[in-house]
Amino acid sequence: MTTVGVRREDKSIWERRVPVTPAVARQLRMRDGIETRVQPSSIRAFSDDEFRQAGAQVDEDLSACPVVLAIKEIPKDVFVPGQAYVFFSHVIKGQPYNMPMLRRLLELGCTLIDYEKITDDAGRRLIFFGWHAGVAGMLETLRALGQRLAWQGTANPFTGLRQPYEYRDLAEALVDVDVAADAIRTTGLPAGVAPLTIGVAGYGNVARGVWDVLHHLPVQEVAPGDLAGLSTDPAASRHVLYVTTFREEHLAAPLAAGQPFDLHRYYQHPEEFHGIFEQHLPHLDVLVNAIYWTPLYPRLVTRAYLRDALAAGSLRLQVIGDISCDIDGAIEATVRSTEAGEPSFVYDPVTGKTTDGIAGPGVVVMAVDILPSELPRDASEDFSRVLAGFIPDLVAADYTAPFEKLDLPAPIKRAVITHRGQLTPDYRYLEQFL
Repeated sequence: MTTVGVRREDKSIWERRVPVTPAVARQLRMRDGIETRVQPSSIRAFSDDEFRQAGAQVDEDLSACPVVLAIKEIPKDVFVPGQAYVFFSHVIKGQPYNMPMLRRLLELGCTLIDYEKITDDAGRRLIFFGWHAGVAGMLETLRALGQRLAWQGTANPFTGLRQPYEYRDLAEALVDVDVAADAIRTTGLPAGVAPLTIGVAGYGNVARGVWDVLHHLPVQEVAPGDLAGLSTDPAASRHVLYVTTFREEHLAAPLAAGQPFDLHRYYQHPEEFHGIFEQHLPHLDVLVNAIYWTPLYPRLVTRAYLRDALAAGSLRLQVIGDISCDIDGAIEATVRSTEAGEPSFVYDPVTGKTTDGIAGPGVVVMAVDILPSELPRDASEDFSRVLAGFIPDLVAADYTAPFEKLDLPAPIKRAVITHRGQLTPDYRYLEQFL
């Protein structure tokens, strides 16, 4: 039988996901004649015994496996010459911290396939954790809000929420969200908190996960332009959360005065636009960032805005749930990422320093960069179910063939970053970072 390897995750003690679950390992063996060899792990969400019971081999040595699957980056000193690896490599932006790993893959003639670049003909990703990132990120953000308000001396319905990883699964977590929802419907939010406004930047897979949590709460959707009137509206309710979605036209405007916003033009020529998002910040209690961002595009929240608003006593923003977690990116207060053990910090815009937790002057930033790992079983089951359809082609390929003759389906071949010691044509731009 052909064998596929599954490497243990060791980038973080909080990374408990797997690319192949025991159920899928059994399916691969019975349906496709593919054995699964799994490295032992004490932190994985699925135990070694669960894999053994599914018919998988638990073995430290994966050197005989033609293809090795993982979730996060693999240490550069464990690569085997000529082997093929599939994982989230985080190299496609030329990330400096992963260039040594990329160099080592090239030196050893390995094939690197990145899940992030497995796409259909329209460029849509086919394998992803985005929805689970949105779900876990919204749960963490609500918990941070509850803790922040409690630190300020305000009792609120969100203090009963735990961190996502503390629940058995998502269903159990949503029970506590439903409890908070009932409290808002019946007792209502504290008078000093209402109206409570939440802004969601983005509308993709991550944002859908955010909304799937929010829909468990009594929410009233409003347009971004209606936020300003809510704080002075005597009819604003204490028994709902006011939530809005920010799209591209709410984030930027043409530099040329009087020109209408053109989405296609924005993506083709972002230098012709300037940021306008900060006009909404005085009306938000919570901002959830779920957008893809590069330096070509304007920021959502700048350090200068936070500093000036705090000095003027007009900083309303309590919590930023930065699910996208681009360091110094769309949220300039995200100066570092966090892990589940300490998911939030307070950014002080006066000093530029951060303090772990939710106490202190400034704004709370939730910036866990591996959010789906907080729902490891749910996330792994969905991811593995999709990946299973690609594994037969992955293990059947002849990785000694030159790239132009490498027999892989188009979605997978688009994701081949290195092969036989070379960057593939679509990724030769990475040479400048090497």
